[in-house]
Amino acid sequence: MLKIYLAGPDVFRPDAAAHGTRLKALCAEYGFEGLFPLDNQLPEEIEAPHEQAIWLYRANLRMLAEADCVLANLASFRGSEPDSGTCFEVGYAAALGKPLYGYLPDAGSYVERLRRKYPEWLGERPGQDRDGNILEAFGLPLNLMLAVPTQIVSGGPREALELLRQDLQPAQ
Repeated sequence: MLKIYLAGPDVFRPDAAAHGTRLKALCAEYGFEGLFPLDNQLPEEIEAPHEQAIWLYRANLRMLAEADCVLANLASFRGSEPDSGTCFEVGYAAALGKPLYGYLPDAGSYVERLRRKYPEWLGERPGQDRDGNILEAFGLPLNLMLAVPTQIVSGGPREALELLRQDLQPAQ
C-alpha cells in the first residue's frame, strides 16, 4: 500500500487531530495509507520545549523517509506564502526523490493569486511587490522551487489524490 506523508499547516488547526483522521480516511478511500505528523506521539518524559521540538523534527523526518510520496497543503498560511515547515518537508522529500503532490484552494499564477487575495503586497510598478522586490514571472502558482518539482492542483486533497491515482494508472 502506497504511504503518503500529509504535509501542511493542518497540524496547527484547532481540530488538527480530527482533521488528520479525515485526511487519512480520504487516503484510504483511494487505497493509500496516510501518514499524518500528529501520529508521532511525543514521549511524556521529554518535557523541555526545545527537546520536544528536536524529537518531533526527527520523528517527522523518519515519517517522510518511510513515505512513498508527499501530499502537501500549499495554501497560504499566516500570509501570502505556504507554511515554512511544509516547504521544508516538500524540499526534504524532493531531496529524497519522492513524488510530490500539492494543492491550493485557488487557481492562477502566484501574481494573479496575490492580486486577488493580497493586493496590499503588490507594488506600484508591475512585476514588483510593495518593497520593490521582483515577483517571479514564470506563470507558476508558487515559487519555482516548489512549483517545478511538485504537481499542484487547484482544489483540495481529494483533487490531488485523484491526480496521484491517475499518475499510478498504467499507460494504455
